Amino acid sequence: MLMVFFGSRSRIISWLPVLLYSDHVRRCYRPCITFLHPYSTDRRRLPDNWGKKKLERIKLHFMRNMDDPTTQNILQPFRLAVKEQGDLVRELKANGAPELDVKKAVNELKLRKKALEDKEIELAPPEIGFDRARMEDLLKRRFYFDQSFAIYGGVTGQFDFGPMGCAMKNNILNLWRSHFILEEQMLEVDCTILTPENVLKASGHVDRFADLMVKDLKNGECFRLDHLIKAHLEKLMTEKNVTPQQIAEYEDIIVKLDGCSKDEMNAILRRFDMKSPNTGNDLSDALEFNLMFSTSIGPTGNLKGFLRPETAQGIFVNFKRLLQFNQGRLPFAAAQIGNSFRNEISPRTGLIRVREFTMAEIEHFVDPRYKEHPKFKQVQNLKLTLYSACNQMNGESAFISTIGDAVEKGIVANQTLGYFMARICQFLVTVGVTPEKLRFRQHMSNEMAHYATDCWDAEIKTSYGWVECVGCADRSCYDLTQHTKATGVKLNAEAQLKEAISFDCVHDKYLI
Repeated sequence: MLMVFFGSRSRIISWLPVLLYSDHVRRCYRPCITFLHPYSTDRRRLPDNWGKKKLERIKLHFMRNMDDPTTQNILQPFRLAVKEQGDLVRELKANGAPELDVKKAVNELKLRKKALEDKEIELAPPEIGFDRARMEDLLKRRFYFDQSFAIYGGVTGQFDFGPMGCAMKNNILNLWRSHFILEEQMLEVDCTILTPENVLKASGHVDRFADLMVKDLKNGECFRLDHLIKAHLEKLMTEKNVTPQQIAEYEDIIVKLDGCSKDEMNAILRRFDMKSPNTGNDLSDALEFNLMFSTSIGPTGNLKGFLRPETAQGIFVNFKRLLQFNQGRLPFAAAQIGNSFRNEISPRTGLIRVREFTMAEIEHFVDPRYKEHPKFKQVQNLKLTLYSACNQMNGESAFISTIGDAVEKGIVANQTLGYFMARICQFLVTVGVTPEKLRFRQHMSNEMAHYATDCWDAEIKTSYGWVECVGCADRSCYDLTQHTKATGVKLNAEAQLKEAISFDCVHDKYLI
């Protein structure tokens, strides 16, 4: 009998900027900043009004392009007052009124405009005016983290954590271990980072673990294509002459970007005539780049290896031992916390996109005939914000539903997948993520990983936009089947049945 399992992974390092840039933590830091400011001896500290005008312009642009009726009703009296005074100024000038009267009317107009702008800035969502550069400056000065090897010029995409950063990271890991491993009685393992090529060849990473990039045709600088497109469209959305229809179109492209093929991304690149953001030079067509760090194991160099891109494969290759440890019983879950490595093309988003990071991963193995979860009733009434594949394709927004209803309607495939989505939500809220800025986005068919039959990402809205923090996937029996084919070792479980049945796994679909 072959197994189906549900994988849940988290990039722990990704949680740190998410938490540091969240409303919850900013509220905690505000008194700290006020206290430290007068006594700071660090001359690198940014001035109090640094970036203030730029942030105000961003807030005003956002408010003037939003269509929330409640907000518009609040602003309507202020706008009418400005229009009334503007009409008066024009009338006075047209009638040749004394200069003093015109000046008084103009001064009153300026005051009313200032009142309108102040009200617009006041009503703007807090994340719109969040000064990320100022927060990062504070965190680096207090050595929560800083760029690795900074005295040698630093290495892009690599960071060191200081005393407070380590404390925060360890607290998150301890809570994760308590929330998942201890409460769910999981089996914890700690596997090696160096991985032979044949293991990752069997899992599909050697052939498929790649991102699309483009090159500057003159200096060879590389850019990750989806990030380049997103940044370019977001810049177009802030231009003065942009229309609401264009904004909606750009937003739709950004939403569907993860599901675009190589040819579709090339078409977007050429349609908007994108250039290198640093030099303005022309860019190449999209190229595939494998993200794994290669190395050799042993002095001869004959055994090729990689630094692991994920912690899951260590669990899969030890499936037989874990099943024996669990006395051959299903279901059971195995978990691992450790570092993984990905040779990111252009890591330019601080701690969110790095080349070495800590992952905490769970693989829950179940009998594919019975995907119910015994503790599902405990979470079935928990409300989640779901952004299904159908909603994304139809251009519709996310919706709120209980996980019980989502499973019953078939939006979420089964109870086991739904249970872990609910538990992930509970954990993220516990560590400080605002529930209103947390959603689960379903992978569309054309972006689904080669090993998955269904996948939902827990995404958190930060100053960088919606960022994937946790992935929860039904990986079917893909990995166990691939390792069985490569080694000849049967990675399956046996169960005594009352009646004989035929059960096979063909192309990740189960036939009984």
